[in-house]
Amino acid sequence: MPTAQEQTTARIPQRVIWLALAGAVGGFLFGFDSSVVNGAVDAMKDEFALSEAVTGFAVAIALLGCAAGAYLAGKVADRYGRIPAMKLGALLFLVSALGTGFAFSVWDLIFWRLVGGLGIGLASVIAPAYISEISPRKIRGRLASLQQLAITTGIFAALLSDALFATSAGGADQAFWLGIEAWRWMFLAAALPAVVYGWVAYTLPESPRFLVFLGKEDEARKVFDAIAPTEDTDRHIRDIREAIEEDKLAGQKGSLRGKAFGLQAVVWVGIILSVLQQFVGINVIFYYSTTLWKAVGFQEKDSLTISVATSVTNILVTLVAIALVDRIGRRPILLAGSVGMAVSLGVMALAFASATGTGADITLPGAWGPVALVAANVFVISFGASWGPLVWVLLGEIFPSRIRARALGLAAAAQWVANFAITLSFPVMAAASLPLTYAMYALFAAASFFFVMFKVPETNGMSLEQAETLFVPKGSVKA
Repeated sequence: MPTAQEQTTARIPQRVIWLALAGAVGGFLFGFDSSVVNGAVDAMKDEFALSEAVTGFAVAIALLGCAAGAYLAGKVADRYGRIPAMKLGALLFLVSALGTGFAFSVWDLIFWRLVGGLGIGLASVIAPAYISEISPRKIRGRLASLQQLAITTGIFAALLSDALFATSAGGADQAFWLGIEAWRWMFLAAALPAVVYGWVAYTLPESPRFLVFLGKEDEARKVFDAIAPTEDTDRHIRDIREAIEEDKLAGQKGSLRGKAFGLQAVVWVGIILSVLQQFVGINVIFYYSTTLWKAVGFQEKDSLTISVATSVTNILVTLVAIALVDRIGRRPILLAGSVGMAVSLGVMALAFASATGTGADITLPGAWGPVALVAANVFVISFGASWGPLVWVLLGEIFPSRIRARALGLAAAAQWVANFAITLSFPVMAAASLPLTYAMYALFAAASFFFVMFKVPETNGMSLEQAETLFVPKGSVKA
């Protein structure tokens, strides 16, 4: 006999699955555009004769664009809607792919990566907000996790295309089709998913919650009836309407401001979750892994293959998270992931403490090379099965409806600033001391355990309106 949960899942119309998958296409571009630089780093460095600091800046500058795009996404989404924000993101992705591929100087390259970052920032906010707002509560965790699955798939696609271009051309710096270097084709390849994302945006209905905000309840009712026909549509609309009215009664009118250092406490929870997700150093693996493995003795071809294999691992463990998130809850998965990350990063710190040589001539003696490789993949598994997808799930759940897009935008902006800091600092820190670098990431992984333990409640199985009340101080009006 099927369980009640399986019966519920079986009644979920295919349309809602399609909407969630389509909304997550932005996550694919997010992952592709942010990781495609991996295979091009060394070729870019040689092409434009870049120092370590400028190389780090050229890689990381896209992340500042991401922060700005994430911050602006909330304003665009709240004023014009989720779908127009998606269309703008698709345009920015396309322009960036073409501009970066044909860059003629480092400053030109940096500018187009900044433009691409704006698109990534928009996608990083709109996708989880849209998916959470169209998902039935009983499977919202799994559908919201599609954002991270799309991101990891985008990372895989980027690293695979990097490997194919570099291998086919005989090196990332070698001429390929039309006499254009392989590293440029790596960036140009992003134009294809950008076009697909733009087309998808034209096929999606607007978020029903945004329609209620506009007073278009009849349109919202049609969307709810299509995506969750077995649930009480009138109750959904009534809950959203009441949330809006309570915001007005509280005098907030969608404000993010509060008594906790100028922001509402729930906004700080989202910001800290986002920052900790980046401060464990996950994107060092996806932005610099090819360079890192070359530094410890692997050839470029083998380093690219390892990077692709790591991205496949990331996809597989994200599928595990999707399968478990609505069964055992958010907190247990996050706590287990924190432990796994802290231990594996600690092992990486020990492995690189045994390294000999400096800079590009570093080597790991004896078994330490394989140990570092295994530890890096355990780290990816721990992150991909927990903090990778679940932070996006929580960011889509914990914020009040009235401020969801803007609060999510601020949290995502903080995430990108943290990502920028880690990405920019890694080349310099790695040159100084890889063991201390990984030890620092391990400490942040340990801190993430205690933050979840004491500050993050369980939201599994709740409606968005119920989940947001967990973060409201007792005796206050819901904001």
